[in-house]
Amino acid sequence: MSEQLALGFGPRDEFNAEGFVASPSNADARAALKAWQGWPGHVMTLVGPAGTGKTHLATIWRNAHGATSIDARRIGVVLDDIEGGCPVLVENADRGVDEAGLFHLINRAGQDAIPGLLLTARRHPASWDIETPDLISRLAAMPVVELSEPDDALLRQVMVKLFRDRQSPVTPGLIDYLLPRMERSVDSARRLVATLDLVALGRKTPVTRAVVRQVLQDMPDPDDDGMQE
Repeated sequence: MSEQLALGFGPRDEFNAEGFVASPSNADARAALKAWQGWPGHVMTLVGPAGTGKTHLATIWRNAHGATSIDARRIGVVLDDIEGGCPVLVENADRGVDEAGLFHLINRAGQDAIPGLLLTARRHPASWDIETPDLISRLAAMPVVELSEPDDALLRQVMVKLFRDRQSPVTPGLIDYLLPRMERSVDSARRLVATLDLVALGRKTPVTRAVVRQVLQDMPDPDDDGMQE
C-alpha cells in the first residue's frame, strides 16, 4: 500500500457528544445511559459488536458524570483508590477481566458505594469466559442494553457529517455508492473518510468514485482490535 494511503489512518477523532450521531440503532443505549441513576443494583452492561459505538457512548457518559475508567484486568489493583460516590467505567470486560476485582466492584455498587458501574463488551455477560461461581451469578443477573449494527441511515448521517467537518467536496451520489461497499461500522467510516479526503487532496479533485475505487482496493483488512468499540 502506498505511503499516501497509509497516512489516511491517523488518530481517532475525540469521542465527544457533538460527534455522536443518534439513530434507532443506538436509541435504547442512549436512553439507558441517560437514566443511569436508576440502574438496578447501580450496574449496567453496554453490549454490541465492534464498531457500533460502545467506546464513544461510554466516553460521553464518563465525561458527563465524572466517572473513573478502570482497566478490566487491573480492577483489584485500584479498587481501594476509587473515591466513594464516583461512577466507574470498565471497558472490554469480556476480553479478559480481573474476576475477583469485578466481583467486589459489583458488590460495592450494590451497596451504594458506587452510584453507577458501566461495563462494555461485545458479548452478553452470561457468555463471558468466567470461572468464579459467585461472579457468574452476578453477571447472569446484570441488566444489559444492546447496540445494534449501524443501519444505512446512521452510516449516511455519519458520512455526511465527516465529509462536512473536513470541508471535503464529494460528487453527487458518492455516499450512496460507498454504503454497500464499505465495512459497516462507524469507526471504519471515520478511517475511510480520512483516507478519501487525503487522496482527493493529493489529486486536487473532489472525492469521486475513482478515488473511492483506489482507496477500497488498497485499504488493508480491518483489524478488530483497532476498531471503535
